Amino acid sequence: MESLKDFWNQYKGAIIGIIIAILILITRLHDLILAIVVILLGAFIGNYVQNNKDFVKTKLKGFIDKM
Repeated sequence: MESLKDFWNQYKGAIIGIIIAILILITRLHDLILAIVVILLGAFIGNYVQNNKDFVKTKLKGFIDKM
């Protein structure tokens, strides 16, 4: 019984993570989570481009010139 308790204490985070992942896959929430991540990523990229217009413009121009 003690070894089971040690196992639980050592891997409790991984076990809980696996259970949450299984629940997300069963309920098909991964589509919603992926959509939210893509929206947030787009917002962060848009904000970065807006705040660093000149830097992004020169890097993009250099990238296009290489092509």
